[in-house]
Amino acid sequence: MNQETETKLKGIAQEIRRGIVTAVFNAKSGHPGGSLSAADIFTYLYFEEMNIDPKNPKDPDRDRFVLSKGHVAPGLYSTLANRGYFDVEDLKTLRHTGSYLQGHPDMKHIPGVDMSSGSLGQGLSAAVGMALAAKLQNKSYRTFALLGDGEIEEGQIWEASMFAGFRQLDNLIVFVDNNNLQIDGAIDEVCSPYPIDKKFEAFNFYVQVIDGHDFNEIEKAVENAKAHKGQPSAIIARTTKGKGVSFMENQCGWHGKAPNAEEYEQAMNDLKEEIK
Repeated sequence: MNQETETKLKGIAQEIRRGIVTAVFNAKSGHPGGSLSAADIFTYLYFEEMNIDPKNPKDPDRDRFVLSKGHVAPGLYSTLANRGYFDVEDLKTLRHTGSYLQGHPDMKHIPGVDMSSGSLGQGLSAAVGMALAAKLQNKSYRTFALLGDGEIEEGQIWEASMFAGFRQLDNLIVFVDNNNLQIDGAIDEVCSPYPIDKKFEAFNFYVQVIDGHDFNEIEKAVENAKAHKGQPSAIIARTTKGKGVSFMENQCGWHGKAPNAEEYEQAMNDLKEEIK
């Protein structure tokens, strides 16, 4: 990746993070921590990788994306808004009565959302179904899914993984947002899913472990996954919960809490720092 592209993506990621904080602040509820940790993954997929068109969100040949950890909807919504699916100003209506931007993704009312999600563990099954459908229909689109590292404590994740590996769904690319924190604390203290990479390998996945905030590493991992045949891919992205907001970073208390006015101002100041 050249420097110009990397700088552009960093700038977009900052805008997405500002949108996340703004949405949650105006809702007075929501999930900022995991949205912020996944912002760079969202940015790369929606602005660099996926075959999508905001003007034709139901294109049957588009790439699919499933946000399995649906509570980080603010991250997906901010990404979709900045990509042109709807007005960025609408982020301020998150979770408000009558708003189409609900607390979890809704494929019936939100442009660009391919799967309603939020019940943890279920999104990967939907993504596997989409990938299988492409194979059966001889379609070239890929399916991407984003899982939480706490979410993979759910058994359905591994049922879906078993099926994907057995069916050799090499058009499926799964990201695990490995920020090491869930609502109750560190994942290795709540119900450790480690070693995550070895578990996916056991289900016949091609696995890579990367820095989930490094666009060059994300790009390389995705390109490797696309080139790899005969196995679905899992990209374990090591990230920082609350990335970009000083007082939210690595704090599980910010898993599902909105900032007050003073905290909002501090967060937005943190996200104004110069991109290098």
